[in-house]
Amino acid sequence: MSGSEGALEVAAAQYERQQRIVRRTAERAQAVWRRLRLADVEGSWQAVVAPSLLVSVTAGQQEAASHADAYVASIITADGLNSDPAGKVAASRFAGAAADGRPLKSLFYESVLEARWLAEEADVSDVEAMIGGLEKLLKAVATEVADAGRTATGVSIAGNRTIQGYIRIASAPCCARCAILSGKEFGWNTGFQRHPRCDCIHMPATLVARNSLRRGHLDRAEMFPTTGRGGPRGIVDANKYFESLSHAEQNRIFTNAGAQAIRDGASISSVVNARRGMYTASAYGRTVRASRDSATRRGSWFRQERQRAIQRGLVPRSGQGFRLMSPRLRPEEIYRLASSRDEAIVMLRRFGYMT
Repeated sequence: MSGSEGALEVAAAQYERQQRIVRRTAERAQAVWRRLRLADVEGSWQAVVAPSLLVSVTAGQQEAASHADAYVASIITADGLNSDPAGKVAASRFAGAAADGRPLKSLFYESVLEARWLAEEADVSDVEAMIGGLEKLLKAVATEVADAGRTATGVSIAGNRTIQGYIRIASAPCCARCAILSGKEFGWNTGFQRHPRCDCIHMPATLVARNSLRRGHLDRAEMFPTTGRGGPRGIVDANKYFESLSHAEQNRIFTNAGAQAIRDGASISSVVNARRGMYTASAYGRTVRASRDSATRRGSWFRQERQRAIQRGLVPRSGQGFRLMSPRLRPEEIYRLASSRDEAIVMLRRFGYMT
């Protein structure tokens, strides 16, 4: 077994371990939630639900954080190197508070407010109101427990001089944004971006680029999701993940227009990134939806447009004086404006979604 294969197995085991902790904590939170009574929300919350909930979630956070050092050490062992930790992760410091610094009780009380607001709606039953509050609670619980584990791992990575960075690992099923980030390598001091209920994890890297890695990416042969009950599973490579999904799931995860653009040959990263910095603009005689992604001076589309202007003789070879005059259309707008499939493909290339 190569070091890369061993490290991937360690990362997969860490992912499964963290997910078990999240599920156990969520199950405990759900059991506690059943003790909340809409007839006496404040009384049942203060006396029964909140105390039990805080104990359960704090324990889940601490358990998730407690595996950080062992996980990092196992990656280093898989790479055949010696660990050089500056200290130990204090797991208890990652428990008892939300990731944004506020008390867990304050965060979880939002679920109570959600249930109360729903209960006040004329067409919502008490059962539906309680389910709505529970859904909000479980989302918060899963996020906070996973974040405790991730944050502790980040600290262990920073505190171990053998580790030079980490590779982001997403496991199917996942959102479009996580899919395109999966396999990318970041420095040891780069924060881990995540969304609510995100279950991506770090895979510590002992080298800036492993022998079996292209710089910044895992070998794609090691990232093929398997398909079983419930859909694709396993470490995700964005393109292979997209191909493993049904047509309907492609549309759901990547949006109808985004999925169609990818099926037409557009770059999956360009399509997903185009959702960032979205805005409306007046162009081509109408109001269009555009994206600021890649439209800055260092952006790939900006450089593409500058090169296009140079080739057309509109600016000197140095590109000096070039200004981006047209907005970068999003795939949805391209499909809306194009009169045919051929024209759509030309526009996808024109706006940098295809090469």
